[in-house]
Amino acid sequence: MALSGSTAPVRNWYFSLVLRDVITEEQSDALAQVVGFHDGRISLVESPERSWFTCSFEAETLTQAIADALARFKDFPGVLVRSVELDPIALEYNDMVTAAVVPVPPL
Repeated sequence: MALSGSTAPVRNWYFSLVLRDVITEEQSDALAQVVGFHDGRISLVESPERSWFTCSFEAETLTQAIADALARFKDFPGVLVRSVELDPIALEYNDMVTAAVVPVPPL
């Protein structure tokens, strides 16, 4: 399947969106109401130190998949994505040898 007349195949891309801050209880309650986070393509993971979303999105490119995931945050105000990360498993699933590195901005 290709998008918009392109010949590039659509495929699943795997990555994580790491949040700037740990999700608060109020934000967690609000998340339950945001429809864009309930289709199974983006899932919240929490630890005492950080919160992040694991993502699996279909797109022609990883950049398009990330943009699709980030677009969902317009309906989830007050939550900021700090970085996009690909762990070794995501690299393998994405058929990548090394992650493209973009430094995490200072807080």
